[in-house]
Amino acid sequence: MVRPSGKHTSARFLLICVSLLGIALIVDLFWASSSSSSSSSSRFSISSNWVPDPIDNSKAPPFINTDHNTLPTKEKAVHHQNATVEGRVLSATFADLPAPELKWEKMVSAPVPRLDGAAIQIKNLLYVFAGYGTIDYVHSHVDIYNFTDNTWGGRFDMPKEMAHSHLGMVTDGRYIYVVTGQYGPQCRGPTAHTFVLDTETKQWHDMPPLPVPRYAPATQLWRGRLHVMGGSKENRHTPALEHWSLAVKDGKTLEKEWRTEIPIPRGGPHRACIVVDGRLYVIGGQEGDFMAKPGSPIFKCSRRNEVVYSDVYMLDDEMKWKVLPSMPKPDSHIEFAWVVVNNSMVIVGGTTDKHPVTKKMVLNGEVFQFDLDKLKWSVIGKLPYRVKTTLVGFWDGWLYFTSGQRDKGPDDPAPRKVIGEMWRTRLKLNK
Repeated sequence: MVRPSGKHTSARFLLICVSLLGIALIVDLFWASSSSSSSSSSRFSISSNWVPDPIDNSKAPPFINTDHNTLPTKEKAVHHQNATVEGRVLSATFADLPAPELKWEKMVSAPVPRLDGAAIQIKNLLYVFAGYGTIDYVHSHVDIYNFTDNTWGGRFDMPKEMAHSHLGMVTDGRYIYVVTGQYGPQCRGPTAHTFVLDTETKQWHDMPPLPVPRYAPATQLWRGRLHVMGGSKENRHTPALEHWSLAVKDGKTLEKEWRTEIPIPRGGPHRACIVVDGRLYVIGGQEGDFMAKPGSPIFKCSRRNEVVYSDVYMLDDEMKWKVLPSMPKPDSHIEFAWVVVNNSMVIVGGTTDKHPVTKKMVLNGEVFQFDLDKLKWSVIGKLPYRVKTTLVGFWDGWLYFTSGQRDKGPDDPAPRKVIGEMWRTRLKLNK
């Protein structure tokens, strides 16, 4: 056998190495192309599933600081609306909507700060009821603001059995009808008690209790009857659809029992309920809320998921619920944050979807107008800061708001401080 020479062996070895290197490069190119295609397909799929999902909201417990996450600055927030995080397009519903600047004037603050309180305006007086002072302390009195001389005064107590927050409340111009709500601090459940207040004599009287307790129900006077709708069930979290009514006149009940009415299309608390020109409107709100921690002796608040919505429903002569144009963004915690001016409903502040990154509650800082002639929503101004469960009045061309829970600052819409501040601005509506 003839053994090959050294020169031929080296050439053959070099040729084999080059061939193997070429094969490796080709395999690597095919793998990279396949990986890129797969990655692109995966991002598109996740993005498609993320964008249409704007109504999942988790509420931070009242007065609890959740500073472990921080929001981006305004510039970063704008960038995030069109950016991706881990391949997902972020929902932009948490962002402030463009709105005209309003000139706000700070007035004398309320005697105490309030969250989840209630307010009723009768002529030039704003009656401000109950509410949390802190998570462990609730108010059980009424303060009165006089729009004529811009002063607070006339404090008086509520009945001992009356709920302290999340009340349903409405007036006929003299008598204030008070329906159910949460009794006590933290996350205790609702009561079924109802009362009526004679604002001229400051006397309270009992009314028939609701068939079952309800938490933050929509409440209005309509066609001689006191209507109570929705809210949450006894656990504070489960949405209720029931709708009851009771005949009332001049502070007296004309029936001994509540009558069952057509259920509301979507249950839940923290919504505005308004009557204009013989039609009843229910606006915004949410499904779900905090519940008491199981076994907690103080009913300590335990976080739950919420769904904030922008739905608007109307009940008219046919006694059928009709769907109207939705709000410009989901909005909750607005049960006493509205006024009716020039056949328009004006809604102030509230809460919207949770932030898609930090998962914190996001407060609204806009003033919304719903023109009832055109059935059209518009954003007519900005508040001095974002705020929820604020209490609103209107007098002599001025829009007022007081109390509630404000944001952490211009660049952080999460809730922080409970306030008693009073602000006002001149209100000019576009028709």
